[in-house]
Amino acid sequence: MILNCAIIDDEPLALDLLKSYVAKTPFLKLTGRYPNAVQAMREISSQEVDILFLDIQMPEVNGIEFSKMIDPKTRVIFTTAFNQYAVDSYRVNALDYLLKPISYSDFMKAAGKALQWFEIVRRPQERALTTEPREEIEAIYVKSDYKLIQIELRKIRYIEGLKDYIKIYLENEPKPILSLMSMKAMEDLLPSHRFMRVHRSFIVQKEKIKVIDRGRIVFEKTYIPISDSYKQAFSDFLESKKL
Repeated sequence: MILNCAIIDDEPLALDLLKSYVAKTPFLKLTGRYPNAVQAMREISSQEVDILFLDIQMPEVNGIEFSKMIDPKTRVIFTTAFNQYAVDSYRVNALDYLLKPISYSDFMKAAGKALQWFEIVRRPQERALTTEPREEIEAIYVKSDYKLIQIELRKIRYIEGLKDYIKIYLENEPKPILSLMSMKAMEDLLPSHRFMRVHRSFIVQKEKIKVIDRGRIVFEKTYIPISDSYKQAFSDFLESKKL
């Protein structure tokens, strides 16, 4: 997989350094580099940019402001000399945050994180284009922090979506597994005959549903709502289980 990337930084040395890092990273292709957000704004909208390496402290339009203007499909990796912006960067859903001076090893970690993100998001789309029958899967791998964790499908009770993150709740596990992944990507990954979307923020495993209370699925102290757009499909599922 090749990811298109662009660089915005008002420091010429930083632009040159990041350009050299991109050039020696096999899965990155540089589509543009810009000394400020205003110039980038005129050109970047007409390009398909997967990753934007974006400086925060810039004149006219700073990086935080600019990140709110771009296509949400473009993932941002902030670059800055000031670590006080770290919290702000995650508030605008940045994929990562690099503190200057940036070493190539740190750059590669952030780029690798972006690659894993796009592999997860695009894999279901690529699979949907094939005509080959889909093999039944018993386990999936998800990225959590810097680890890949294998999860057996039979252990999943339900999944909760939080913006670009999900929480996977497993049987006999006190804490959920947190993964940088969209609900749509997870829904496409899971076999539909075993899992069901019941709400914008919830996917449940059908065989784990034991109690339904006033239109809500109950898992111990957790009550999962069923939204209007999924009520008919859920009613059909319940009807198929009646004697």
